[in-house]
Amino acid sequence: MRKKLHVSVIFNQPTIQTSKGRKFISESGMIQEGAALATARANGLLDMSEVGVVEEREQIQAALTELGYQTSIFNMSNNIEKLLEFLKTEKPDLIFNLVESLGDQSIHEMHVAGIYEILEIPYTGSPTVTLGTCLNKARTKEILSFHGIPTAKFIVCKQMNEIIADDFDLAFPLIVKPAKEDASVGIDNDSVVDSLTALKKRVRYIFQQYDQPAIVEEYIEGRELNVAVLGNGKPTVLPISEIDFSGLPSGYPKIVTYDAKWLNGSIEFEGTKGVCPADLPPTVEARIKDLALQSFNIMGCRDYARIDFRLTKNNKPYVLEVNPNPDISDDAGFIRSTTTYGYSFNEVIGKIVEYALKRNP
Repeated sequence: MRKKLHVSVIFNQPTIQTSKGRKFISESGMIQEGAALATARANGLLDMSEVGVVEEREQIQAALTELGYQTSIFNMSNNIEKLLEFLKTEKPDLIFNLVESLGDQSIHEMHVAGIYEILEIPYTGSPTVTLGTCLNKARTKEILSFHGIPTAKFIVCKQMNEIIADDFDLAFPLIVKPAKEDASVGIDNDSVVDSLTALKKRVRYIFQQYDQPAIVEEYIEGRELNVAVLGNGKPTVLPISEIDFSGLPSGYPKIVTYDAKWLNGSIEFEGTKGVCPADLPPTVEARIKDLALQSFNIMGCRDYARIDFRLTKNNKPYVLEVNPNPDISDDAGFIRSTTTYGYSFNEVIGKIVEYALKRNP
């Protein structure tokens, strides 16, 4: 009887920010509902994007089992030795890589993938260089711009004295983000600014809260679109999904904030709904899909990725971000596009595994 292929799903344990640093919700990594967790969530001490990864892991593991794979799981913490011991003991044929950070540092996402490479264990999704480069929003924009991909004009602020009125040549309104985060971390209703005073206040907030540079870019008024790309060689560009902001109250910026993405029940979450396929003129749709595919290839993405756009009232598209290894839980925007295309959730998971195995026969 042929041995089942063994796929290990590796992900991040959710953590709560305490006065003594980040504390894991439980050693098993499972979410335990209760007063402490509810308080942490309400006070913004719990990173809901990490909780989302737990739900994503559960769904992916179930899909892999139904597809006939042997599965195991590992919850990442700060302990690299434990990861190495797990890989040595379990000897997986493939890693389904859901790791997004290590020790509360997003940049270590790429370094964990580097461990898989050093150990010569095949893994799903984008390679180390792509993971690290795409996390750096400014570097991504520089690379895309070099290749003629339209993106909003921007600057990177590392010190407050870089924002000088006489020298400032970006047009308001502007949007301010942490330069090296993903999953909408650091983006809220105060991120869009329309004056130098508000800009300085927001940049200072990014410095203090996230201890990293701030990327300041011209805010593109218009529609927000997500383009899912699946595969390698000749990847499939899936139906375009749109974020419908019509449910947001008057005065709220039309952006995908952290709460809109992760905080179920919040005004932003309830007011931003995904619609797929987006209603676009055929020529505009073709242009956006072409730019998405170019971006996927330029940044070296593999297996699956999501490219986010803003579309002006004149139907001019701008790439916002390239997201390697995006959220693929069953209610995520990526899966919304694959469902519209005609794939079931299990089919998508199976294809991602097949793409990774094909690279490593």
